[in-house]
Amino acid sequence: MEIGIYTFAERTPDPVTGHLISAEQRLRDLIEEIELAEQVGLDVFGVGEHHRPDYVVSSPAVVLAAAAARTSRIRLTSAVTVLSSDDPVRVFQDFATLDLLSSGRAEIM
Repeated sequence: MEIGIYTFAERTPDPVTGHLISAEQRLRDLIEEIELAEQVGLDVFGVGEHHRPDYVVSSPAVVLAAAAARTSRIRLTSAVTVLSSDDPVRVFQDFATLDLLSSGRAEIM
């Protein structure tokens, strides 16, 4: 059995201040979440693609490449890949590159 988590990296209000967390801060938090998932022994972390202002990941391969540079074991996957808004060949190439950067830990979903 494998255990993992996924996120769409939504922007939510800071629980202390009530202010909306910036997109930059949410991405920093997301990379830290992926690092923590690896540290606690999870097998996989998925990041979903969204194209709305209340979600910060429109390019999962880019975010997962940043995570690959800071992790060594956890598998990295897109939780959603919207092929209708991208070139399928480009998606393949991006994830093939991510797979090389992560030493074989990339998956497309």
